[in-house]
Amino acid sequence: MEHILTHHMIAFVCGFVLDLVFGDPHALPHPIRLIGTLIAGLEKKLLKLQMRDEKKEFYKGILLVALVLLCTGSVIAFILIAAYWLHPAAGIVVESVMTYQILATKCLKDESMKVYHALHQHDIEGARKAGLEAGRVAVSMIVGRDTNVLDETGVVKAAVETVAENTSDGVIAPMLYTALGGPVLGFVYKAVNTMDSMVGYKNDKYLYFGRAAAKLDDVVNFIPARISAYLMIAAAYIGGKAFDGKRAYHIYKRDRRNHASPNSAQTESVCAGALGIQLAGDASYFGKVVKKPYIGDAHRAVEREDIVRVNRLMYVTAVISEVLCLVIMFVSNYISHILG
Repeated sequence: MEHILTHHMIAFVCGFVLDLVFGDPHALPHPIRLIGTLIAGLEKKLLKLQMRDEKKEFYKGILLVALVLLCTGSVIAFILIAAYWLHPAAGIVVESVMTYQILATKCLKDESMKVYHALHQHDIEGARKAGLEAGRVAVSMIVGRDTNVLDETGVVKAAVETVAENTSDGVIAPMLYTALGGPVLGFVYKAVNTMDSMVGYKNDKYLYFGRAAAKLDDVVNFIPARISAYLMIAAAYIGGKAFDGKRAYHIYKRDRRNHASPNSAQTESVCAGALGIQLAGDASYFGKVVKKPYIGDAHRAVEREDIVRVNRLMYVTAVISEVLCLVIMFVSNYISHILG
């Protein structure tokens, strides 16, 4: 048991470092894309739109969740066990790579910074319109709302909100699950996330079929979202003069429920408070305006540098989480050694 924990700790650190250095190279195959292909294939087999039956669709949605989680967990466990069976070093390498693929810290930063760099074209006279359009295109890659109607402030807000929200379900939550149950639990969590992003919509097509995936996503993110919020508050206190930790906590306590999802506003409210800006509000989806409450107070106007700031806040939060996870694992390892 002691050796298993030691190997897990080494892989946990290596995976995090790999994520910070390399991010997600688009040219390389990624397990999450394979999970997405599996979900799409099962959806095609299970969801028949010609003959609609609400009850059957709901149960087929449960079957989808069960099959995806079973396949994901089984395959990852088999690969990991086989690697450690060959040699502990091989096991550590495989687990490190898997941990790296589970986390999305640098990927989230890179994608949001594309928005920042695109908007900088505004600084060139005569290219203002092109800069805004490039920003809209860049932000459309990371948000689900209609971006063609956004001005520069709207584009920046969309990018900041995405980084703030995904600090939880793209970085901290998968990190916590991986710390707890290794890459098996980490990838099972990512499979839940991917199912929610693909079928967890409240529209005519997925209302019943995607309900199980959406509800399970709410459940698995409930505790991590709140842990992420408090870690981000800590990051706001130690992250530098750009952030206000006291205000981050105040806005979190006041606005953390200002969202239809029980989890989305947790880190978003902390971010709004830390930066002293107002986020959320009405947004357009598929041509329809959706009324949403605001999060935070507008102590100042939103500006493009907020994209840089929110990424710094995310990184500090991620490092705090990594260190805390390692401390807990070290203590567990020590207790295991003492008990013999």
